Amino acid sequence: MSIKVGINGYGTIGKRVADAVAKQKDMKLVGVTAHSYSFNTEVAKQKGYKIFTTDGDEDFKLNGINPDGNLKNLLEQVDIIVDATPRKIGKENIEKFYKQKKVKAIVQGGEKHEAIGTSFVAQCNYNEALNKEYARVVSCNTTGLCRTLNALNKFDITSVHATMIRRGADPWDIYHGPINAIVPVLEMPSHHGPDVQSVLPKCQIFTTALSVPSTLMHLHSVIADVRKKVNVDDVIGVLNNTTRVRVVRNAEHLRSTAEIMEFARDLGRLRGDMPEICVWKEAIGTVSNGYNKLLYMQAVHQESDVIPENVDCIRAMMGFKDSDKSIKMTNETFGIK
Repeated sequence: MSIKVGINGYGTIGKRVADAVAKQKDMKLVGVTAHSYSFNTEVAKQKGYKIFTTDGDEDFKLNGINPDGNLKNLLEQVDIIVDATPRKIGKENIEKFYKQKKVKAIVQGGEKHEAIGTSFVAQCNYNEALNKEYARVVSCNTTGLCRTLNALNKFDITSVHATMIRRGADPWDIYHGPINAIVPVLEMPSHHGPDVQSVLPKCQIFTTALSVPSTLMHLHSVIADVRKKVNVDDVIGVLNNTTRVRVVRNAEHLRSTAEIMEFARDLGRLRGDMPEICVWKEAIGTVSNGYNKLLYMQAVHQESDVIPENVDCIRAMMGFKDSDKSIKMTNETFGIK
């Protein structure tokens, strides 16, 4: 029997999760919500998705869409809801709607871990979300760090220092910046380190962050102290065998975030997305001189790396116990390894 899924919020994350759910053989996309008419809802209509409103239906009807009901109507038809609303609203929706309707809910990384209790990255802690009522798929940056650090812990990581070089805004976003500045996050550590620990509690990590005038991807510069001696070939071998991670090379002329995103488009990915975390082969370094260090740089596509995690989190919360099988099923629909 298919898992009946609803999406609350049809923006950057919501529309991608909706498309991903619609491709899963064991899931049924019941519908999506929106608070007003836009090109996003026009596309949802053309894809045949049922549209439910969160703030009245007049705007939709004026633009040729007859909604299928409101959020409460959607909740009456689903087993689980993926909440992709803006920061803080997801937690409010749990209290206002999901608990009342006794519907399981996944929220996104903008919510606090403490408010939800379970934070999720599929290959790191799938079992923690089994049969849970509520779970949180962590942010794009946290997902990226968790994927690679979890794999590279084969070398017995003792501590991590990482800097997040963050895109200023998503490509569609005309309201945010910076345009002509580099803006440091003036807190130590940045929130990314504690967030990684919500998934990998034993990871000793300290993070800093800054925003730059780019819209394409985040870039992470990571330095890890390790107990075991390590060489670059060992690291490449581990990463090449890690799901949802891609080692990219200078020989492929993939030297920047711009070229990586062009590569994703040329691969024929929907919307030109790159859900994998991309680690540059030539930006992997090791030190073994009385102490052992592992250094690498990775690129994170903020719009898409969390989408496979939402799909796997749905299965886990609905009681599907085989994490490897879930990840494989999800990957196949994305065309990723």
